[in-house]
Order: sequence, then C-alpha cells, then structure tokens
Amino acid sequence: MNKVYLLASRQTIDKDQQAVAINQIIRMEGYSYDKYVVYDITQDRWGVHYHLINLRTFHFDTSEIIRPLSQKFGIGMYYDEHNIVFKTDEEVDEILAKAKEQEAKEQEEEQREKERIEAVKVIGRQWLKDNLPMDAKAIIIAHLKQDESDSQTDYFASRTVRTVILGFSKHKRDIFSEMRKCASNFEETAYLAEYNEEYEHREKYSMGAGYYLGESSYHGWIIEKETFSDCERAIERFAYIAGCPDGAYIKSTSVKASKAEPQEQTNPQSTIQISNEKLQFEIVDYSEKAIALFGDTKEIKDLLKAMGGKFNPRLTHNDEKQAGWIFSKSKRSELNTILNLKA
Repeated sequence: MNKVYLLASRQTIDKDQQAVAINQIIRMEGYSYDKYVVYDITQDRWGVHYHLINLRTFHFDTSEIIRPLSQKFGIGMYYDEHNIVFKTDEEVDEILAKAKEQEAKEQEEEQREKERIEAVKVIGRQWLKDNLPMDAKAIIIAHLKQDESDSQTDYFASRTVRTVILGFSKHKRDIFSEMRKCASNFEETAYLAEYNEEYEHREKYSMGAGYYLGESSYHGWIIEKETFSDCERAIERFAYIAGCPDGAYIKSTSVKASKAEPQEQTNPQSTIQISNEKLQFEIVDYSEKAIALFGDTKEIKDLLKAMGGKFNPRLTHNDEKQAGWIFSKSKRSELNTILNLKA
C-alpha cells in the first residue's frame, strides 16, 4: 500500500488509486494557477504517476497526487469533480507534439549555451595559464550586486550581475589595503581605492556576508578575496570570468612577465593561412578543444557569429594580445570552406 498522510489537511491519500483519467484537465492551485492536461498515466510499486503538459507554457510535468477541488488545502494539483473537462485525442496529440518540439528547441538552446560557456572558458583557461603566478594563493575579484530585497515582506536578497578579476595575491590574509590597491585597476571600482572605514566589512560569522570592501553586500560593487590551494583548480574555477570580454583588469606588474606559448600555436601544421587581395585570415589551434581565427574579420563578423564563433579582443597570438574569434575544433572544416568562399 502506498498511502500518504497530509498532516496539514489531515487527509490520507492512496497513491495506488487513480484519481483522474488521460486527456482530463486539471489545474495547479497556489503558484501559477495554470491548467494542465493529463497525456499519460503510469504505475509502478510507488503508485500512480500522472504525466502532464502545462497548457500555457507547454512544459512537461509530473504529479503523484491529484486531489478533488472540494478538498483543496494548500498548494497542489486539483481537479474539479463537479465540472470534469477533457481534451479530445486529436487535441492532446497536437499539444504533445508542440510540447516535444519546444522541449527539443530548449535542449538545443541549452546545448548552444554550454558550448558558448565552454568556448569562453577555453579563452579564460589560457589567459590564466599565461598570467596567474604559480605562487599565487588567492584572486581578488569584484562583484556587482543587484538588490532584490522586498522591505514589505522582510525579504532580503541580492544577486551578482557581473564579476571581474582585479588582481592576484601571494597570501590568504584578508587585508583591506590590498583590496583598495586592486580597486584602482578598474574604473567602476576606483572609488573604493580611497580609504573609507564604512566600506570595510568584517562579517566572517554565521549568516554574515564575509570580509569585503564596499558600500553594501546588497547593491553596488564589492571587492573580496577568493583563496585557493591548487592553481589548476583555480584556473578551472575562474576560467569563465577570465574568458569573458572585460572580465579581468590587472596591471602588468601584477602578472607574469612572460610565459611560453602553447605548443600547438608554435606547430606549423596547426596553422592555416587564407588570403587574397582584400582579406587575410589565420586559423590556429588555440587549445585541445578550440581553434582561433585571426585576421580581417570585420566584413564577415555576422557570419562568424552565426557559425557559433565567440569574439574576444584579447586572445594571445604571436607573443602579443590580438583580437580574434574562438570556435570549437569541430567547426574547422566548415570554417575553411566558408573562408575559402569569402577569400
């Protein structure tokens, strides 16, 4: 027997007993008040499972408990036993097809976003390998906070809308003077470089916001130190931030003086040059998973973007910083074809 006792409503629900039928309309009470259609019902040793489609968003959902509306108590799925409504088989088939199409589209967008994030991380990993001192123990970063508090309900919260790297540190101690020095590296945090005791927050306690420099942990810029014990893990941890355009503001004195270029960039077989009277391009193996395109790309930037390319103004090439485009290695053949057609 699969019975559930709802303490608040003092009801016992038998999960082995089917409450509604396929094609029946039910509704959510409490959050969105959306309507759903039951497109399938399955049962296992845990009870009956109702497979649903939201009629507003066409998102798939499931529920194990659906109660009569006359027994409404709290948030949950309900059906109106006095006004039972069904969709036809044809209508449900159409709804199911639309939901599957939308799910496939969302999965495709999610995959593209994963690829975009990975492309950014490729750039960030390389930048950190070139610039993160091997004896570094911490990275000093700045977060731009957006206040999402609601004073009417005593709800206090914030979210980070941007993060930038301001400097590296060879120790793990929290020192405000060090944070102020790094604040001057970035125009938007430069005001924090001036001493202001009210900006120094020491909240390293339960429910505190930590040790940070800034006006408030709920809004505006705050600067704090992120410590680590392993450089390789730190590179992976901060790769996305470092790879974003305008993701790092570090003075040359704070980074390594020099570092050898990756072997794949110095290997003649990893470089392809395409040129004509007007345009000149160079494709380079930038990392194990990515290639970089350098050259006269302004005229074809929309095409490169449509192909999934990610522009970055500070890639490392020929021992200097150059603007270029990052692609996954799977795009090499397509890129060669496009550039040969354009060149």
